[in-house]
Amino acid sequence: MNVIEYADREMMMIEVANEVAGQLAEATRIGETPLFVVPGGTTPGPIFDTLSAVDLHWDQVRVMLSDERWVPETSERSNTGLLRRRLLVDRAAAAHYLPLYAEAEAPEDRLEELAAAIAPHLPITVLLLGMGADMHTASLFPGADRLAEAMSDDAPVLVPMRAPGAPEPRVTLSAPVLAGAIHTHIVITGREKLDALRKARSIDDPMLAPVSVVLGEATVHWAE
Repeated sequence: MNVIEYADREMMMIEVANEVAGQLAEATRIGETPLFVVPGGTTPGPIFDTLSAVDLHWDQVRVMLSDERWVPETSERSNTGLLRRRLLVDRAAAAHYLPLYAEAEAPEDRLEELAAAIAPHLPITVLLLGMGADMHTASLFPGADRLAEAMSDDAPVLVPMRAPGAPEPRVTLSAPVLAGAIHTHIVITGREKLDALRKARSIDDPMLAPVSVVLGEATVHWAE
C-alpha cells in the first residue's frame, strides 16, 4: 500500500483524475477495453467532473459502480443518477455503462442477470474506491448480513447486502473481484478516516475491516 498525502482536497481530486485517465488511456492504447469501477457518494464528484472532459477513447471504456443501493435511477438515493450527472457526460458520455440495478422488488430477483453482464469484462482495470470511518468499502460493511459470503475466496461477482443503518438493500462487487483489480485507488478525506485506515492495517480479521482486502497494492490518496 502506498499513501499519498496532499496539501488540499482540490489538488488531490485533480491528481487522482489525471492518474486514472492515464491508466485508462494506456489500456485503450494497447487495444484493451478497460473496466473502470467507481464509488458512489459525493466525495468523488470533483474527480468525475475532471474525467468527463478528458479526451480519451471513452467508447472503449466500460464504467460501473462498485456498489449500488437497490433503488431506481430516478431516486435521489441512486448512485447511478449521480454518475449520469457528473461522469457520463461530455466526452465520457461515450462510455458503456454496466448497471447494478434492474427493476425488481429485491436484488436477488435480478442478480444473476446483472452479474452475467459484468463477468466478461473482468478483471477490473482501474478501481476507484472510498472508505468509511467504520472501515467499510463498496457495500462490504462490518456486520452486514452476507459479508462472510462476499469476503470468501469463492464469492460470486455480485452479492446482495443488507446492513444495520442502511435504509435499503444494496448490491456490491465481492471482495475477490475488487481485490483482483489491476490498479486500485482509494480516496479518503479527514483525520478520522486516516486513523481508520491505519487501524484497518493492524486488524487481523478482515471481517472487522473489510477495506483491508484491497489495501495490498492500493494507492491511498488522502487530504485533510
